[in-house]
Amino acid sequence: MRDEEGVRFLQWCLPRLHLRWPGYRKVRRQVYQRLKRRMNALGLSSLATYREYLMAHPEEWPMLETLCRIHISRFYRDRGVFQVLQHEVIPQLAAMVLSQGEHELRCWSIGCAAGEEAYTLAIMWHQALASSFPSLAIRIVGTDADPQALERAKKACYPASSLKDLPTEWREAAFEILNKECCLRRLYRDSVIFLQQDLRYECPDQTFHMILCRYVVFTYFDEALQQETLHRILARLLPSGALIIGQTESLLADSQGLIIPWPAQLRIYRKIDESARSEAT
Repeated sequence: MRDEEGVRFLQWCLPRLHLRWPGYRKVRRQVYQRLKRRMNALGLSSLATYREYLMAHPEEWPMLETLCRIHISRFYRDRGVFQVLQHEVIPQLAAMVLSQGEHELRCWSIGCAAGEEAYTLAIMWHQALASSFPSLAIRIVGTDADPQALERAKKACYPASSLKDLPTEWREAAFEILNKECCLRRLYRDSVIFLQQDLRYECPDQTFHMILCRYVVFTYFDEALQQETLHRILARLLPSGALIIGQTESLLADSQGLIIPWPAQLRIYRKIDESARSEAT
């Protein structure tokens, strides 16, 4: 498959899936490999014939959509973000939760892939924060549309390379070696549950104090779908809660009135507490 042929095909099909070509530019060859396997399974010789097949078989589009799912994740991805979460965001949220008479800090990891982000939060909590908030528990929900990724998340065993960014003491405390893989200990797994959900159609039936939506919605979705999905996410985010997006991502301009940046931190946002603002005026 020639690159220019693949680019033309993606630029044709992605908008029809409400996805953005710029988000796929750097990962397109990952999609090419999946397309090759699918075309071989169908007995098709080129992307041109696969395009014709799609036009004649509308039921193939959901399969194409699954071929375009991208999972690039590792533990402690974007070290600076997790340092801010550890030292500023989560302590503030924990104090807020306790002041409201609650005893559970609820977090949602969107597009959780094999669970690396969700488990990073659990490890951080138990290693660095739980002792400061002994009456508070953390509950983390990870959602993803890919059932195979979620099976890996539930297994919680990883190659050593995916743990390389974790602080050494956290890595040594949280993992044990089983069959040449690094497997997460039960203490850290018990704080996390995983749900198979496609964010475009379904969300967890609860509200959260912190939501991480990194490198999915605001990288791959088109603008209309971004806006629709953001409103769905914000409906699940409690007032004064935190929304974290990817460090290379940005919110749409007309989203800025809904949430305001966490003080001095880019791409970490706080949901406006409308009731507090009304009382202040």
